[in-house]
Amino acid sequence: MTERKTIPIQAEMPASSSCDDAEPFALMVLDDVMEPEFQHRDIIVCEPEGLAHDGSFVIAKIEEEFYFRQLQIIDGEWFLKPLNPAYPTIKITGPDAIKGVVVLKKKPGRRREQKSYT
Repeated sequence: MTERKTIPIQAEMPASSSCDDAEPFALMVLDDVMEPEFQHRDIIVCEPEGLAHDGSFVIAKIEEEFYFRQLQIIDGEWFLKPLNPAYPTIKITGPDAIKGVVVLKKKPGRRREQKSYT
């Protein structure tokens, strides 16, 4: 049996990092908050400099926690809405909380099964 390794994730990259904050990044969906559109283990590709608008699927950071939700803008107020009604909608102060916009969804191991969000 192989031992599982824990890989620490740094919240902030050091100043000397060669990673560009504007580079797209990929994440794996690990819960059911965004079902039925996004299933457990789907891979999402996010664009950090993407334009977020009402209805966009976004990654947001609130008090050191990251959230994957659909952006709703109602009467100038910003909300993060889960697609699964079992979870609460979260009010945010505005675009500063948005860290990336989902541009692509893929199923792991299925090369041709993907969907674009632009």
